[in-house]
Amino acid sequence: MRNRICLVVFLCTLLSTSAFAQQSLDALIDRDIASLVTTYKALHAAPELSHYEEKTATFFAAQLRAMGYTVTERVGKYQKPEWTGYGVVAVLKNGAGPTVLLRTELDALPVDEKTGLPYASKVKVKNDAGQEVSVMHACGHDIHITNMIGTAKALSELKDQWHGTLVILGQPAEEVIDGARSILRDGLYERFPKPDYVIALHDSADLEAGKVGYTPGYAMASSTSVDIKIRGLGGHGAVPESTRDPIVVAAQVILALQTIVSREDSPLDPVVVTVGSIHGGTKHNIIPDEVDLQLTVRAYKEEVRKRVLASIERITKGIAMAAGIPEDRAPIVKFSELQVTSATYNDPQLTDRLATVFAKALGQDNVVKLPPVMMSEDFGYLSLDQKIPATLFTLGAVDPAKVKRSKETGTSLPSLHSALFAPLPEPALRTGIKAMTSAVLDLMKKS
Repeated sequence: MRNRICLVVFLCTLLSTSAFAQQSLDALIDRDIASLVTTYKALHAAPELSHYEEKTATFFAAQLRAMGYTVTERVGKYQKPEWTGYGVVAVLKNGAGPTVLLRTELDALPVDEKTGLPYASKVKVKNDAGQEVSVMHACGHDIHITNMIGTAKALSELKDQWHGTLVILGQPAEEVIDGARSILRDGLYERFPKPDYVIALHDSADLEAGKVGYTPGYAMASSTSVDIKIRGLGGHGAVPESTRDPIVVAAQVILALQTIVSREDSPLDPVVVTVGSIHGGTKHNIIPDEVDLQLTVRAYKEEVRKRVLASIERITKGIAMAAGIPEDRAPIVKFSELQVTSATYNDPQLTDRLATVFAKALGQDNVVKLPPVMMSEDFGYLSLDQKIPATLFTLGAVDPAKVKRSKETGTSLPSLHSALFAPLPEPALRTGIKAMTSAVLDLMKKS
């Protein structure tokens, strides 16, 4: 009887402590939400392109330093020495315990914003090619940064509820998928505490604000950019028999590449081979010497990615040979070393654990299991080939009324990277901060 009473008392204490923690977190978010929305709008109006996130990084670092974090700026080494690494690493030690790394991105996109919002970006800058481009947070990294500021503040004020070491990473250059590697190349896990868990979120353009999503296992695909130069023998359009027409060869290559997915790849291994650009020729009656193709390849498994790339090269060169193009004019196939990223694999055990945490914090109806997608991002590198349990969860960011109307009418919502993408900031931030803070409190809870 005494043991039963003790068990009841223990469970009641545990439940009341958990309820108090949520009430305390809700109170912190209520207190700060207006300021955070203001911060979000300021960040949205002042985006910076990948490799040039200087002001964003400085602001982010100052916010974390004011909360008591030990902050290191300008972390990151690129393969191009002219680029400065604007990574930010902030550490908060709170006794012995696990180490958790939280990551946000800092960069924006070359997109001309058309939302019409009062805080819409009007920023224009010169890109690496010297061209003037508009800049917009069209992927929601401003939501991510603000969410991280709110989470960092909440955890700094709830130190009595967790123990261990919290590492917050402000990562540059995610949009060009070389930021995570630059951070690792600069000794992220040698210079700073190596994490036991890595967590990030990404906002969604079709999930309602107030909800989060999770995807165990492969969640996003790898991405590889491929450049193909098909070389022929140009000449007059009226005498094609005297040429080796690279435009015809390019057309045959484009169609043949689609057979990689339909006839060389297992239907159980998702693959995308997309030709996104074709350029060749100058005039109606001139057969050019060259045609340039640009491709993106998406896959989950590394062995599948390598096999697809080998097939692209084999098919391209084989068609050129069959067209009579001489060996010294064979196509040049290049696989980018910069525009390449691994798949995002969410550790199933960690992901399912956090899904349970999210359900307790937000309510089961606000937690959705989502299918994997073929979009890409470089978060996967931070797991060191799945050696560190890592997960990236999805944050709803769209007005629920717009989502409902979209489903009823069958119309599409503005996607990520769209000039019209406009998150609903307050509920998205409330949900993101509560979910991410709750995740950390669970992983670093005091026994």
